[in-house]
Amino acid sequence: MQDAKTDIELFPTSEQPIDIVPGCKLAARAAALYMAPFDHFETRPVEELRLGFEGIEGDFHAGATRRSGGREPWYPRGTEMRNERQLSLVAADELTIVAERMGIAEIKPEWIGANLLIEGVPRLSMLPAGSLLFFKGGVTIKVDGQNKPCRIAGRSVAESAGMADHEAGALLFPKAAKRLRGLVAWVEKPGVIRQARRFRCGYRSSGSIAPKQVARINRTLRSTRPDLRAFASRDASDVR
Repeated sequence: MQDAKTDIELFPTSEQPIDIVPGCKLAARAAALYMAPFDHFETRPVEELRLGFEGIEGDFHAGATRRSGGREPWYPRGTEMRNERQLSLVAADELTIVAERMGIAEIKPEWIGANLLIEGVPRLSMLPAGSLLFFKGGVTIKVDGQNKPCRIAGRSVAESAGMADHEAGALLFPKAAKRLRGLVAWVEKPGVIRQARRFRCGYRSSGSIAPKQVARINRTLRSTRPDLRAFASRDASDVR
């Protein structure tokens, strides 16, 4: 009996080549800073952020590690893992779009637990994972990925904005804020960030896979190697 074929052809030559996005450098600034008390994810404005390897000193999300949750289904809930979500970054122009979609006047960064309000980076939420933010004074922040919106942040928005139906607002937010919720990041080099401090943003050249390619790859893996988890799926990052 002939041995079963073990190689998986994930990228047939007939498909279009993967798009390569050139690396880029941008100049931007932190227009406002926020931190959260220990007991809640919502933040409040501050003049500076003191960053260590565990994140913002005294912040709700500080820590070198965290416990896994619903956004990490590959681990049992509560598994200790690296805390790659120490910081939340948002952009005012993106929050304006989300507010318009929800039919409210505004969404303040602190309502959804933001730590930095960024100006000068077009389409901030689409900044690639691995991008580095180099702040004057020596701080470096590394982007982990998009912060996927969820109902917890949505309820905070609905309540803070005075929406008549809080539950409807909580359900609407994940749809309205898709790919506009900003980024999560972690501290690569500690130091102090002060309000209005400028920084340089740089990201490396990278390849991107079309959604149809991702879906076909997952189907191939499931049908040929049931022992393997699909290596690519929807953005698994979630709200902090």
